[in-house]
Amino acid sequence: MAKLSVLGTEISYYQQNEQDYISLTDMVRNIENGLVLIEQWLRNKNTIEFLGIWEEIYNPDFNSLEFEGIKNQAGLNRFALSVKQWVTLTNSRGINAKAGRYGGTYAHKDIAFEFASWISPQFKLYLIKEFQRLKEEERKQLGWDIRRNLAKINYRIHTDAVKENLIPPELTPLQTSLIYASEADVLNMALFGMTAKE
Repeated sequence: MAKLSVLGTEISYYQQNEQDYISLTDMVRNIENGLVLIEQWLRNKNTIEFLGIWEEIYNPDFNSLEFEGIKNQAGLNRFALSVKQWVTLTNSRGINAKAGRYGGTYAHKDIAFEFASWISPQFKLYLIKEFQRLKEEERKQLGWDIRRNLAKINYRIHTDAVKENLIPPELTPLQTSLIYASEADVLNMALFGMTAKE
């Protein structure tokens, strides 16, 4: 489980089916009576409508009939809804409650950003900014890893080709190693934009 830091608050997030889920529980951990905020947010009619629209767009298994009943009750004084009830009744994918060591309420990033806005517009903007920064770092690291693995996989092919096509049998071991190094630098320049020495 990865973490990001927003205005001094550490927030967990994880990926499932290539989608990012952010901890709502962590967002309110440092706020007095913070966990109550999640329940209050779920009582809000606008929240229920937002969650329903999100689910209708992204979740083909969403139970629209149950959603309509919930939406009709939302906003009433007697209306109460937990995350577990929401998930059970509507077959939600956008928000979930996890038990255990890394437990808490997690929501798809779209929903988490909406919740962050409900906490504070400032908090939402810093959350988005930090999340984007981490994703950009992940993309850079992934690009580096892909190029590195590509070089590793092609190393054997490359050395065999050098041996068969570029090294005459009469060269000394030192001269042979210089040719290998030179060819490796060509490959490094193509993949990484720099030689091994650089």
